[in-house]
Amino acid sequence: MATVAQVRVEPDESGMRLDRWFKVHYPGLGFGHLQKLLRSGQIRIDGGRAKSDSRLQAGQIVRVPPIAADTAPTLGQGLTPNTIRNRQDDDVLSQMLIYEDDKVFVFNKPAGLAVQGGSGISRHVDNMLEAWRNRRGEKPRLVHRIDRDTSGVLVVARTRSAAVALTRAFRKRDTRKVYWAIVKGVPSPAAGRISTYLVKEATPDGDRMRVARHGEEGADHALSHYRVIDQAAQRFAWLEMEPHTGRTHQLRVHAAHIGHPILGDPKYFEADTNFEFPGGVQKRLHLHARRIFIPHPDGGMIDQVAALPPHMVQTFNLFGFDEATSED
Repeated sequence: MATVAQVRVEPDESGMRLDRWFKVHYPGLGFGHLQKLLRSGQIRIDGGRAKSDSRLQAGQIVRVPPIAADTAPTLGQGLTPNTIRNRQDDDVLSQMLIYEDDKVFVFNKPAGLAVQGGSGISRHVDNMLEAWRNRRGEKPRLVHRIDRDTSGVLVVARTRSAAVALTRAFRKRDTRKVYWAIVKGVPSPAAGRISTYLVKEATPDGDRMRVARHGEEGADHALSHYRVIDQAAQRFAWLEMEPHTGRTHQLRVHAAHIGHPILGDPKYFEADTNFEFPGGVQKRLHLHARRIFIPHPDGGMIDQVAALPPHMVQTFNLFGFDEATSED
């Protein structure tokens, strides 16, 4: 026989609306039925009456009256049919994973895999995360993005509270992101800052970012830092780049703006007529999110490094670049 349940609110559910909490724990419970239970006082928080928009706090006890079996959560509920059919998503995520704890996943995203959906994109990380819903049905949450053609570190929150904390850290710029790039030519000076305004514009080849004037409609300030780690015959350089702001394609546009576009960039690499792409170097974007420092939701810092993708390893070997010289 069904009985009344007394369910404790978990720490990561603090601040969640009561109706959202029921949707997570009892996904089969309809909105109308929930409202009826609330109006009749059958649902209570710490013994007191509650409303659908009541905000929960960790440790509170939610009184849940007997609910029909078809509305109660069952093992595996919340997994979409697509997730069940496509076990490859779970395998890919497992291969990408470089760090995990109770609050955070850190992945090394391969080049060519989009983080979110868009025009012409059917497979992306956000959709793949459906395969990793937790026992309460919560899907891990994206808290930042990197370009589809860029490989490297991607941080994902496992819980709602972690997502709030990590998103706040990105917004307040409490994070440090280090990228590696291989560019045409060798920048002079060997280290510097690039400060411009960027605006998005539509082109026949899709949206592009361009350097704009201060005050131009839609333009946002973008600031990046770079330093040359090594160079190959004065023709190519290995750069460490750090975006202070987080504009779309920021590092790619900034590298091109100073006359040293990133190798393999399909949007911003404009070579002169005498340029020949080096033999043995793949025509793929040579930009990699190498390392991230970000405050952990529970305190301390997350410091994770992502291994280079195969096409950049190949180029490093051809140019004689040694990762040990980067002073990671």
